Amino acid sequence: MPPTVSVIIPTHNSSKTLGACLEAVRRQDHPVTEVIVVDDASTDDTRDIARRFPCRLLVTDRNAGPAAARNRGIQASTGDLLFFLDSDCAPEPDALSNALAILREQPDVACVHGIYALTPLFDDGPVEAYRLLHGHYWRLRNVGRVRTTLFAICLIRREVFDAVGLFDENLRASEDVEIGDRMGDRHGIVLTDTVVCRHDDDSQLGALLRKQFRRSQLLIPVALAERGPAGIRANTPAGLLTAALVPTSLLLAPFTAGWPLATLLGFVLFTVAEPALLRFVLRQRGPAFAAFFFAVHLTVQLAVVAGAVVGGLRHLTDRSFGPTRVPAAKTSR
Repeated sequence: MPPTVSVIIPTHNSSKTLGACLEAVRRQDHPVTEVIVVDDASTDDTRDIARRFPCRLLVTDRNAGPAAARNRGIQASTGDLLFFLDSDCAPEPDALSNALAILREQPDVACVHGIYALTPLFDDGPVEAYRLLHGHYWRLRNVGRVRTTLFAICLIRREVFDAVGLFDENLRASEDVEIGDRMGDRHGIVLTDTVVCRHDDDSQLGALLRKQFRRSQLLIPVALAERGPAGIRANTPAGLLTAALVPTSLLLAPFTAGWPLATLLGFVLFTVAEPALLRFVLRQRGPAFAAFFFAVHLTVQLAVVAGAVVGGLRHLTDRSFGPTRVPAAKTSR
């Protein structure tokens, strides 16, 4: 008998995108056994949209984060394989069948996850175009066997959770990175460009920076808890370091007569710190958009650095800020 597949979609205030996500699930060229939408205490009409589709809707009475929502979906599901989707993602029709093919052809692989398309789910302007371009690039750069799980679009064998436990509900970001570290080398993980989804990303710079600052606070606590080699990182050390040079030159402005040139040089160094990224952006969108891309990218990198510093300090003063070690527990069927 072919394996059964449960689709699990955690969601919170996703009325803009959930319909497109569920419609894309319905159009998969491989049948699914069940679709479970876990509404994490939405305050918009997300639940009404879910009820228009043939899915099982679970509702929480308080917002507990994506880790808790995914755990509830796992415990309510019955499939041999679990196909996770974020509610702002719409998988291409062959996404599930391509992921299944990798599991079938590589029996030691337990988890397959994919990449964002360059085409947005909804086109909301240049900031979103920046996000999708960067998100597509760093995933594409890491295609192959990896040590990190990314659950925006991900097919995984149920027995993984039986072996390593569920998601760490103490984490509201990096929870997929943390569970991938627990999987270690015992459960093979593949990132593939044959499993693709269109994604609706942040389109307002202020909201994007706030989100990056908040999420990056868990980078250091999660990295300190990792038991194996570092996994996938969206941002490189060279990019983060050279980004920090730009505001540093501004802080030194009162003490140096050449600070405008130093600031410009810092931005140039930041732009060329990842030559492959620069070539990719130029090839995809040309020099005019590349200038916009790296200006936005600089502010995002600075938000990540600031968040990581704040998170590291929080972890030093409060060790409960960060991952807990989740014991293995049998998932219900």
